[in-house]
Amino acid sequence: MPLYEYRCDQCDEIFEVMQKFSDEPLSTHDKCGGAVRRLISAPAIQFKGTGWYITDYARAGSQGGNGKNGKNGAAESSGGASSKDSSSKSTDTAAKS
Repeated sequence: MPLYEYRCDQCDEIFEVMQKFSDEPLSTHDKCGGAVRRLISAPAIQFKGTGWYITDYARAGSQGGNGKNGKNGAAESSGGASSKDSSSKSTDTAAKS
């Protein structure tokens, strides 16, 4: 639920009220009975989880935050390991023959 700030015209107190979007704005201050106005304030938003940084949705061929291309960087690291394995297998096969 959103948090709204109000200012009382009579006592100048600023206070916060948690209200639904569908609730009517307050018109009187509970403490002194004066008229209140809703203030405009910065929203309190926290972005949590993945997807909020440019490196989270890197496209193939574009530079990510780690300096490697999206799919090519993964292919190079796995390709290096598989070519190393295949070269050792061919050496083993040649030694057995």
